[in-house]
Amino acid sequence: MLKLQSKPGSVSKVEPFVEKLVTRYNLSPDKQCNILISLTEAVTNAILHGNRAEETKTVRVRTKKEKGCIALRISDEGRGFDFNNLPDPTSHENLCKCGGRGVFLMRQLSDNISFYDNGSTVEMRFKL
Repeated sequence: MLKLQSKPGSVSKVEPFVEKLVTRYNLSPDKQCNILISLTEAVTNAILHGNRAEETKTVRVRTKKEKGCIALRISDEGRGFDFNNLPDPTSHENLCKCGGRGVFLMRQLSDNISFYDNGSTVEMRFKL
């Protein structure tokens, strides 16, 4: 498990965490890249949007190996969000907007994504 303080600098701990997963599960470079980008997005969202960068709050990353995949579960202490009604970052009116692509990237790069606890927990699965 990785426990992070809710400050933007904590995101720097994601890459060494992913490197350990790569070694443990002998992951391909493509899989490593997909996990790193997805997990960085999820942790950033949890820190900035979920916990509002309140340093007294934490973000937790848990991993679990299941049959044929690895599951990453990221939880924050926020209220959650409406993950079913996010603006489409590929629509013309959103192409030039800054931000709004994190969940889109996570959906594209993971093999499966689920939200729990009103959106304050996201679980991404990556096939091995």
